Amino acid sequence: MSTGTETASTITDSTIAAAPDEVVTQSLLRIVALPGTGARAALITLDNGHDHTKPNTLGIAGLASLDSAIDAAETAAKAGQIVALAITGKPFVFAVGADLTGVPRLHDLEQARQLSAMGHRVFRRLGELPVPTFALLNGATLGGGLEIALHCTYRTVSSGAGLIAFPEVALGLVPGWGGAYLLPRLIGAKNAIKVIVENPLSQNRMLNPKQAATLGIADAMFEPADFLVQSLRWAAAVVAGEVTPSRPLVDTGAEWDDAITEGRELVSAALHGSAPAAERALDLIDQARNRTPDAGFAAEDDVLAELIMSDEFRASLYAFDLVQRRAKRPVGAPNPALARPITKVGIVGAGLMASQLALLFAQRLEVPVVMTDLNQERVDTGVGYVRNEIDTLQAKGKFSNDKANRLRALVSGTTTKADFADADLVIEAVFEKLELKREIFAELETHISATCLLLTNTSSLSVTEMSRGLAHPERVVGFHFFNPVAKMPLLEIASTELTDEVALATAFAVGKALKKSCVLVHDAPAFVVNRILIRFLGEVIAAFDEGTPFDIVEHALDPLGLPISPFLLLQLVGPGVALHVSETMHLAFPDRYLVSPNQQRIVDAGITRLLTWDGAVPRLTDEVTGLLVVGNSASTAEQLRQRALDAMAQEARLMLDDGVVAEPQDIDLCMMLGAGWPFHLGGITPYLDRTGTSERVTGRRFLAPGVASLPTAPAA
Repeated sequence: MSTGTETASTITDSTIAAAPDEVVTQSLLRIVALPGTGARAALITLDNGHDHTKPNTLGIAGLASLDSAIDAAETAAKAGQIVALAITGKPFVFAVGADLTGVPRLHDLEQARQLSAMGHRVFRRLGELPVPTFALLNGATLGGGLEIALHCTYRTVSSGAGLIAFPEVALGLVPGWGGAYLLPRLIGAKNAIKVIVENPLSQNRMLNPKQAATLGIADAMFEPADFLVQSLRWAAAVVAGEVTPSRPLVDTGAEWDDAITEGRELVSAALHGSAPAAERALDLIDQARNRTPDAGFAAEDDVLAELIMSDEFRASLYAFDLVQRRAKRPVGAPNPALARPITKVGIVGAGLMASQLALLFAQRLEVPVVMTDLNQERVDTGVGYVRNEIDTLQAKGKFSNDKANRLRALVSGTTTKADFADADLVIEAVFEKLELKREIFAELETHISATCLLLTNTSSLSVTEMSRGLAHPERVVGFHFFNPVAKMPLLEIASTELTDEVALATAFAVGKALKKSCVLVHDAPAFVVNRILIRFLGEVIAAFDEGTPFDIVEHALDPLGLPISPFLLLQLVGPGVALHVSETMHLAFPDRYLVSPNQQRIVDAGITRLLTWDGAVPRLTDEVTGLLVVGNSASTAEQLRQRALDAMAQEARLMLDDGVVAEPQDIDLCMMLGAGWPFHLGGITPYLDRTGTSERVTGRRFLAPGVASLPTAPAA
């Protein structure tokens, strides 16, 4: 039997109407035999009628369909026709959460609370049927999809299921259909905090199936080829009492207290009180140990309703929409059909950045990668780094033995660029010196084919100047990665006036194969992310040089919830590198980018470590303090924060006026993915609009009113 879409009145008396553009996920129910027994089970398959590129989500009509399917299963269970209920998804997808399309149309707290209560009323039925229930996680399982699974009695997961996570905190929400109550009671507070709070705050890190099983979220894991059959066979053994799944022991005393304390410290350090969702999630986890399901779910309803109506969530919708949609369809990218295939990659340089690139190209493209440097010792060091990283990843279970061996064999080194003769792509990753890069490209042209793509990983230099004088400047493209290469998702792809469509299309195809989010930028000093960051950091350092105390400088921007403080950022980048880039930008824009005399003193003294810590409190080292010459014109924290925001607004407007990127959304995307600009602020340009900074500094808003508050909503 199968269920059709029914009206929302089957599950609630809510006044909320289903969104007119909701893609309804049907709950299709059939009766199946449990393998090896004469017993039967009800099997619900979640399916929205589309392929895996449009995952299952649950809106009001979808919840009604699930509710109706559970009705039918309950009737069959009471009649003795089934001994279990199982729920699974369409191929490659279990469910990725709530369909939030209609959320921007909610007008008050009561409507938002009804939306949360609606999910609770349906999902909790899965744990209250007269027969055991089994969630068979065959594919991606996120947010509300994972909450469906947690309400079931048991869970299996396919080893090929893909990603499993609660991403809600990254959106400014909490798991509000049972997750914040059920998960800590299943796997303990410490592990639940990792999944619900820490992972979303760490660039939305997600679990793989093995990690989910190890944590105890899944009771058993099976291979994808016969996942459904194996899961049903396992379910039959559980029903028959032949298998009793083990569950982790959960300490609700001192360990729980310690986990909450550590979680609050983590959230405070990451967000400085700038967004409420993570703290509210911790509150719910803390309270879950002593609450009944009714009380726990009611608390989730209250918190979720409050957060749904918050500015942070509305801003997060805009940010999430950019990352999920715009990043996958880069504006201005040429027709992908123009791209040439890549069968071999050359890398000039064997330092840390070059070595990271070699690993990434080998891992993602699975083609030969050849590194070169000035001498064999440097080459051996670079190749050794790559192979050691492969060993580490293999030990962590990321690669099979066969794949690890294949990757090691793909990476080699040489001291002659003549070995790039048959390469389809060569990327340079050497020191940021224009003449050096020009010399390298000129030498490469004597060895490579006329169609070989030439890429530069420069972070601030002119790609146009780099290609000047080449026989084929049309094949030169900027390819700016962010460090660490494996983790940072952004790739700025810079074109010059001479770059042709084939080279650009090939660069975008490679970026996509490397699983990076690519943004097209026109060649300009420091492109987008570094141009804004250097301007911002320059204003902060200038305020310090003028006499603003260290403590004010280091914490003035805390209310924004930025991922790192100014002086720690400067230390991580390296004073020498930061000074070099500042000098480059000063040459390009001398009226806006200044070179700090104190920064020059630090570099001249050979100092690389700026900070030391008194317990958890950072301060400048005595060595640095002894070199500083500062004024007596101190700024307040608010003045410094506004000064930095004003500078970023001015720079963003100039980039748009100069055509560095197509639209403000590209600046927002770059800053979120390349600089960690917080999702809850909704992108840098809408934040500047909301605070009035844009109009005050540039005379106009970046975005039309409403653009950043009513995007196409993602699932959660």
